[in-house]
Amino acid sequence: MPSGTVKWFNKNKGYGFIAPEDGTKDVFVHASSLEMAGVDSLAEGQKVQFDVQPGRDGKVSAHNLRVDG
Repeated sequence: MPSGTVKWFNKNKGYGFIAPEDGTKDVFVHASSLEMAGVDSLAEGQKVQFDVQPGRDGKVSAHNLRVDG
């Protein structure tokens, strides 16, 4: 399962981005992924683990989110 660091997450807008540890392109994370993980919000710099799921637009998003610590 890939891991990374939260770059930013805007709770009001309901999305943000994670910087993967492997240096690949930032991964989009939607509030629905947080809800499914039982997480209310993410903080900048927070360590997370996630699965990557490709979207219809060719971009990837984080799913099955796990917050470290």
